[in-house]
Amino acid sequence: MNSPIKAIVSAITLGLVLAVSLSNISAAEKESLSLPIDMTRWEERIFKGSTRYRSVVLDDQRVLRAEAHGSASALYQEHDINLTQTPYVNWRWRVEEILDGAIDEQTKSGDDYVARIYIIKSGGLAFWRSKALNYVWTSGQEEGSRWNNAFGGGNVKMWSLNSGAEDAGTWQAHTRNIQADWLEAFGEEIDHIDGIAVMTDTDNTGQYATAWYADIVFSATP
Repeated sequence: MNSPIKAIVSAITLGLVLAVSLSNISAAEKESLSLPIDMTRWEERIFKGSTRYRSVVLDDQRVLRAEAHGSASALYQEHDINLTQTPYVNWRWRVEEILDGAIDEQTKSGDDYVARIYIIKSGGLAFWRSKALNYVWTSGQEEGSRWNNAFGGGNVKMWSLNSGAEDAGTWQAHTRNIQADWLEAFGEEIDHIDGIAVMTDTDNTGQYATAWYADIVFSATP
């Protein structure tokens, strides 16, 4: 599979979706600022077959369901997020089960994930400078481990937040400080990001995976 992050960043750089403006707000408003992602407004980028994304009701809540069967496509949105105002990203995700077998997600043949969220910083016209941080639910890597993506190299960092099948079938909530994580992953300080994407893919292993995503929100405080 060609590097999905390059294609996603290219689409974001072209400005296909919504941009968020956070100017002219007071200090008090900044303190309580919360920017929820509209889970009905996505653009799809197909790499190999189309992962089936659809809005469903689960546990009495409207959520995004992703179903991949040997496929790889992502949903993305362009957002100019000012990290000095909303440095935290919050979300919930849930997987039905992890991928079968002893796959090595650090290799191209094993670069599949039941659930992942991209945080993207575009390089603009200098597309080779585009970078992404991938928070992932891994099947074989240790929780908390980080590595360079097999296709994207050092410009795409993978970060395992959930690992294995122990928590499968239950909602897992995460809050991450993007500025702190970006500094740790890339050794760089950033003050904004340009987009976000979700992806469930199994094109390299040819397996089946189901995941749900909900409540993606950027916030001023954890």
